[in-house]
Amino acid sequence: MSSIVLIGFMGAGKTTVGKELVKKGFELIDTDAYIEACEKMSISDIFVQKGEDYFRQAETKALKTLLVQDKQFVISCGGGMPLREENRKLLKKLGMVVYLRIQPETVLARLKGDTTRPLLKGDDSGERVRTLMKQREAHYLSGADFVLDVDQKTSGELAEEIFKEF
Repeated sequence: MSSIVLIGFMGAGKTTVGKELVKKGFELIDTDAYIEACEKMSISDIFVQKGEDYFRQAETKALKTLLVQDKQFVISCGGGMPLREENRKLLKKLGMVVYLRIQPETVLARLKGDTTRPLLKGDDSGERVRTLMKQREAHYLSGADFVLDVDQKTSGELAEEIFKEF
């Protein structure tokens, strides 16, 4: 069965839009929450205790697990999941991949004060966001079947657009 796969930078609204799509009959899988449940620790703790590479491998393992299930999901992916080519291929096999594109200023406004994001730790989070977004853009674009700009739209509007494409 084909699923809807949501990719994009942290704060783009992947999980929020996913919750809207649940109303259309999909089961929501948040890959970060799924990995936290499997690993029995937070994403931040995985990064600190086991490293980013271990976490990226856990993402790939999660996708392979979802691929063999005969269910229709809406899958909210962690922001770095499409960085690995293997993951981008797996995402395409899972279903329609939607890149929720967001501007850096919107990310910073949405995530201000959020201490749970390991990649935002440090002094200059604004510059870090801009740099990471620039580094990831090509991966998001190459992995996506279509792109939605999210800055001026509600999660409900985005969900409707996605559902129409599906």
